[in-house]
Amino acid sequence: MANKNTNLHQAKEAKKDEFYTRREDIERELYHYRRQFEGKTVLCNCDDPRVSEFFQYFALNFEWLGLKRLICTCYKNNDIDLFSQHDKEQAVYIIYEGDKNGNNHIDLEELDVKPLNGDGDFRSKECIELLKQADIVVTNPPFSLFRQYVKQLMDYNKQFLIIGHQNAITYKEIFPYFMANRMWLGYGFNRNCAHFISPKYEDTASDSDHREGMIRVSGVMWFTNLRVKKREDEMEFIRKYKPEEYTKYDNFDAIEVSKSQDIPEDYDGVMGVPITFLTKYNPNQFEIVGNEYSLNIEKGRVYVNGKRMYSRIFIRHKR
Repeated sequence: MANKNTNLHQAKEAKKDEFYTRREDIERELYHYRRQFEGKTVLCNCDDPRVSEFFQYFALNFEWLGLKRLICTCYKNNDIDLFSQHDKEQAVYIIYEGDKNGNNHIDLEELDVKPLNGDGDFRSKECIELLKQADIVVTNPPFSLFRQYVKQLMDYNKQFLIIGHQNAITYKEIFPYFMANRMWLGYGFNRNCAHFISPKYEDTASDSDHREGMIRVSGVMWFTNLRVKKREDEMEFIRKYKPEEYTKYDNFDAIEVSKSQDIPEDYDGVMGVPITFLTKYNPNQFEIVGNEYSLNIEKGRVYVNGKRMYSRIFIRHKR
């Protein structure tokens, strides 16, 4: 049984949302993109290279991925109790260009460690200069700064693979990127739930999914603009439209489809679907019409028989 993301809300309120990603989750997702990393410079700009599993993954798989260079930046931590217990007196960045001596280890002499003048914030001028050198950015950015983080990636026209919460899909700053086909979802976490390493917060997950020293957060996804092959798969339909089986919204001209699997194959009008539809979205098969914000829907949400619905994405078939 999923928790109610109490820890996530606490972190958002306190702006302490530096949850550490597990290696196994990174490996599971990155496996699908191997060929897209050949000859590329990768930047992990929200990671302390001394503890980051992102840095460890890319450094250990440098040759397997065929990378050109790996850059990893560390944010200076003035609060020793900020999730990790590592007090970072100096913000640094590390450049790694592969195994030079052939011993299949990451040796200190192979790491080019350089100090940063500022605190290592991804928005700082010196970190932006590092961003300019990168081909692909891969990290778990602070959820509370997700809007700003994505905007920076778009402004500098970078490829990326980052972790975020599914609620970000509905943000007025983020949703237009989905509509413009500039951002989509990756392969994802099992059941859209992730365990993050975080010794500060108590894990409230059920006993069957409780893991010591970690918290379980539901609704976590990978956001990317790299090629995702499953996006090219067409959905198969099992339903046809019958007016008596599909309800129209009280305040918007569209039908409610509460599950993606129930999309009728022969309906030509607009349909409202859950935001999780984007895990199955094929841009050659469907058109995204908008969401509540972009369509200026009255009351900010759609209603069915007076009941306020969860956030919806509005789509139609491409014919």
